[in-house]
Amino acid sequence: MADALSWRPKTGEIPTDPGVYRWLDASGRVLYVGKAKNLRARLSNYFGPLESLHERTRRMVTSAIDVQWTIVKTEFEALQLEFTWIKQYDPPFNVVFKDDKSYPYLAVSMGDAVPRAFITRNRELKGVRYFGPYTQAWAVRETLDALLKVYPVRSCSTGVYQRAKSAKRACLLGDIGKCAAPCIDRVTSTEHKSVAKDFVDFMSGNDTKVVADLRNRMFEASEQQQYELAASLRDDVEALETVLEKSTVVFSDQTDADLFGIAQDELVAAVSLFKVRGGRIRGVQGWVVDKELERSDGELVEYLLQNVYGSIENAEPNLPAREVLVPELPEDADALGQWLTQVRGAKVDLRIPQRGDKAALAATALTNAKHALSVYKTRRSSDFTARADALAGIQRNLALENAPLRIECFDVSHLAGTGVVASMVVFEDGLPKKDHYRRFSIESTTDDTDSIYQVLMRRLKYLKEPGVSDDEVGESLQKFSYRPGLLLIDGGQPQVNAAARALRDSGIDDIAVAGIAKRLEEIWKPGEDYPVIFGRATDELFLLQRIRDEAHRFAISYQRKTRNKSVASKLQEVPGLGEKRVAALLRHFGSVKRLKLASADEIAQVAGIGPILANQIIDAI
Repeated sequence: MADALSWRPKTGEIPTDPGVYRWLDASGRVLYVGKAKNLRARLSNYFGPLESLHERTRRMVTSAIDVQWTIVKTEFEALQLEFTWIKQYDPPFNVVFKDDKSYPYLAVSMGDAVPRAFITRNRELKGVRYFGPYTQAWAVRETLDALLKVYPVRSCSTGVYQRAKSAKRACLLGDIGKCAAPCIDRVTSTEHKSVAKDFVDFMSGNDTKVVADLRNRMFEASEQQQYELAASLRDDVEALETVLEKSTVVFSDQTDADLFGIAQDELVAAVSLFKVRGGRIRGVQGWVVDKELERSDGELVEYLLQNVYGSIENAEPNLPAREVLVPELPEDADALGQWLTQVRGAKVDLRIPQRGDKAALAATALTNAKHALSVYKTRRSSDFTARADALAGIQRNLALENAPLRIECFDVSHLAGTGVVASMVVFEDGLPKKDHYRRFSIESTTDDTDSIYQVLMRRLKYLKEPGVSDDEVGESLQKFSYRPGLLLIDGGQPQVNAAARALRDSGIDDIAVAGIAKRLEEIWKPGEDYPVIFGRATDELFLLQRIRDEAHRFAISYQRKTRNKSVASKLQEVPGLGEKRVAALLRHFGSVKRLKLASADEIAQVAGIGPILANQIIDAI
């Protein structure tokens, strides 16, 4: 199987999010489009032994030379995008969603004397309000069924309605409360039309105030011990909340837009472009861009647009959509918009999506870009040749005697000078050695340089002297006793000088120390007036940056953990608060920050917490 699929992605590179994947052959043709609630779990099924696969699946897998995926927010969005791409690409190995039907809509005939709610694919009926489109008939049926529980509008055909009116007997929907039964005058036509208007108003605005009002009525009924009414209102709330769940993959209008998501660090940017045509995502493209020079977000956007839409010699330009949606506008956005309009031959609106479906899709594009950046970094870090070149480059640039095969990086984290902690991460041969990581709590310090000095003094005293065996050190301290080839400090010249002072005071003169400053990615050596400048986009700077970021992440996570413990211990000092109630508080608000921002009334709503205890909690935190 390894020979058959030598190109297969590593399992760790495949996201665990919901999404849609495409298998492609050597000519770039899409062989198969599929969806998954968990992309990693689903795609792993294809990479088992060939003999274990179904014959058709085996033929598809062996015909492909690549698999690509796009992350979405929910499984329902994955279904919609899968449906769109199957209709677009007509993959030979897909056997569903190939019908050429138009999309179904939910419609209400407001022009009728007795309005009717129904499902249709015909958008040319007069006096009818349309909502949709939906990608599947079952989806619109579920929406209609849910809404009829709250807004019992007539949904029967004209023939059924006339028969019920002649027989003066309501149909089953009237008997079970899903129709107000205007056919037998259970409500007047005016009252029924008012119900239909509420139905349309809700679908037009997806008014969450309606849900809030129903929820308040449910609580009031429960307090008055009217439990049947409360249960009925609860069902109404659940039905409307189901309808309110909107998708960002399918738009209700004929949206024509190019939407960019950009994730970047100091050296590299990953770009995800979603092409929306006719209200549907018709394509997704992705790039990884090496930033040779320092660029602002606006400059990067301008650089990308020029490369995406700029014409190439002897080739037609890639025409922009009516809307080009970007995460940041460059300084000369007006001129860039004019250029895009010239390329398209029609007006182009260059802007940042602020709210609604387009902003939600922008978040999805950003998620895909972040994942692409993560995969790029992982692949680059796992390349043995690149790691060897990086270590050799560090040795050359810092004038070290040997390549630093073991690098230890230190970072200090605190919250406004309180809760000071530090981290030590270890990379050996360019790869993280996580079982060698260490965390430090710092009880008292004056500033970051003092913190670095304290941490280095504590770490250096455990170094094993040359020639001493592991057995003499003891098993519990072996990992902490290895001598690094380079001590890397997250900071500039002051922090590096503090680390060098710790080395001197420890009597150690054979370990190099350097610091990496965040703003310009400069490398500082102790006692030097000027930094060492590494070439941008080089393997050596990429490795140092990755080590620094890992130390920062490790320190931040520890600082947050100690902060939560500190708040929890303060809460447990409040009379009447035990571990269970403290856990319930943190679980209810989700974070310490939200708990601190909560009012006494909001805290009192937590089970087991009353008004008096809520005020005591606010005083404590």
